[in-house]
Amino acid sequence: ESTMAKTILILDDSAPIRQVVGIALRGAGYEVIEANDGVDGLGKLDGKKVNLIITDVNMPRMDGITFVKEVKKLPRYKFTPIIILTTESQDHKKQEGRAAGAKAWVVKPFQPPQLLDAVSKLILP
Repeated sequence: ESTMAKTILILDDSAPIRQVVGIALRGAGYEVIEANDGVDGLGKLDGKKVNLIITDVNMPRMDGITFVKEVKKLPRYKFTPIIILTTESQDHKKQEGRAAGAKAWVVKPFQPPQLLDAVSKLILP
């Protein structure tokens, strides 16, 4: 059964946020891989199947927008849907995220059902 589970990579430099997101996703039956920033996140994209990525914007070492651009350069993950989960709600940031290739934008504080809804709409089979 575990081979059937879809895998989601979450990037956030806040462990409590990763925990909340992780609990919501695992509760919905997803496998979760955690990373604490963009550099760590790219390191976790080592060829394994990842069905969706959720990333924060403001992180040390590499921010979320740069991370999205980097993921889009990787042939294996080029089409992996990315959701940005952030406290940033300005339009210009959203446009930057979209331009980089993010598919959705969820603003913190978020309700888990809202996030799960976005995930279920975007996740790759």
